[in-house]
Amino acid sequence: QLQFVESGGGLVQPGGSLRLSCTASRFSIGDDAVTWFRQAPGQEREGVACIDGGSLWKNYADSVKGRFTISRDNPANMVYLQMNNLKPEDTAVYYCASRILGSNFACPPITSPASAFNYWGQGTQVTVSS
Repeated sequence: QLQFVESGGGLVQPGGSLRLSCTASRFSIGDDAVTWFRQAPGQEREGVACIDGGSLWKNYADSVKGRFTISRDNPANMVYLQMNNLKPEDTAVYYCASRILGSNFACPPITSPASAFNYWGQGTQVTVSS
């Protein structure tokens, strides 16, 4: 189901930065956990970062740890992904997603498959190239 809207993607040089935004137009995210995924051509969709409903717990994939930061602004109905020191291998379509709506405060493991998530956006393209 398409419930989220992602924005902020684009073309950036290696070493550059982008900030992705995720919001929901049909509902309030509230205190639901949100996970950022990414998918490159020919690759499985993989979890990148998750933030729980109260910003008490954040999980990151090893490949982005120390470079990406997930955050949220619940009153603004927004979730963000700050991406620094971008590498060509970060090139992918980035999605935000939730497993369920409501009663979803805690993050699942970052290795959870995309099939476990029922609510998605259409994604935003991030291309890292010189």
